[in-house]
Amino acid sequence: METFLVFVLGLICLSYVVGSKAKSQWVRLCLGFLVPLSPVAVITAIFRFNWVEAQIDGIDIAVYGLVLVLGGTLALAGLLIGFGRYDKKMRDKLPPVRGILNPHRPLADLTWLRVGGPADWLFQPADEADLCDFLAALDPAIPVFPMGVGSNLIVRDGGLRGVVIRLGRGFNTITCDGTVTAGAAALDAHVARKAAEAGLDLTFLRTIPGSIGGAVRMNAGCYGSYVADHLISARCVARSGEIVELPAAVLHLAYRQSQLPEGCVIVSATFRADPGDPATLEARMTDQIAKRDASQPTKDRSAGSTFRNPIGHSSTGRADDSQELKAWKVIDDAGMRGFTLGGAQMSPMHSNFLINTGGASAADLEDLGEEVRKRVFQQSGITLEWEIMRVGQRNA
Repeated sequence: METFLVFVLGLICLSYVVGSKAKSQWVRLCLGFLVPLSPVAVITAIFRFNWVEAQIDGIDIAVYGLVLVLGGTLALAGLLIGFGRYDKKMRDKLPPVRGILNPHRPLADLTWLRVGGPADWLFQPADEADLCDFLAALDPAIPVFPMGVGSNLIVRDGGLRGVVIRLGRGFNTITCDGTVTAGAAALDAHVARKAAEAGLDLTFLRTIPGSIGGAVRMNAGCYGSYVADHLISARCVARSGEIVELPAAVLHLAYRQSQLPEGCVIVSATFRADPGDPATLEARMTDQIAKRDASQPTKDRSAGSTFRNPIGHSSTGRADDSQELKAWKVIDDAGMRGFTLGGAQMSPMHSNFLINTGGASAADLEDLGEEVRKRVFQQSGITLEWEIMRVGQRNA
């Protein structure tokens, strides 16, 4: 009995020490939970094969139970301490901030599709200076990903490595003084309304989901107007932490794309806008909203248009707008309207909208999109290009 107890206690100590010291999260998980199972297995074997001969009485059983409880408690403590030390080591590698810096932050609730794994770190800077100081001091080897409101994004189930930067309060101001300057976190719809109130026409932004930072990065547009038609410049924080003012021409804006420098975070943008009567502009936006709600699944969990139009531009909304080579048309021709995979579906209302019907994983959504691309190519020879951004790692 004494020898066995020493053996059990030795395994407990081993799991505690290794579980708390190991650098790898997977090693800590395995040793924190699997090692204590060794004494459990041994005790189970003794109970099974020697129950009658050993005549284990209540006292011995209590001793065994106490050892198991102690082992489980210490192993769990080792695991938690290990994670705590890992997080502290990671935090020590990151610069101090005045904003919010959260480790292992799930991102699903920050995307419109409600899918995705965690970011290593989610940083919400207090203001522009906080963001500049953070990026200037951050190890250049650590990747950063600027994230808006997640309206045009699939975060894969394995999450994102590095630091995700999400701008919030302090980056959503809107000023109208002949031109319109909006913080990157300002919603497109809010910018359109504020501009209209000031007699400035940015009505095309009213029905575009998302925020200004994403609109600039993707050269968002609809009804024949694009960010490229109005953008004067974008104020950014470079990966080095420097503030740079990028003229629109430098971004080389094209259909649903730009050449924003790697690691650059847009903090605001300035637009030119034609003058207009506020009441007329408001009426136009009301009409646009009605048309959108009549043709798009705005009440479902979606990320807007899934694929770029093969024709190379967005719908104009005019009566003479050709529907040939529109993404929804070639998807329909391939018989994929309403097609489902797991909890993902190509909307029956608008076949270029990928929706989460409830319980979809990021893999369901991306795999359905890839199936659509394959079927469209087989049907028409057209290769659809994703409009939704897909980032992060897939689960094994």
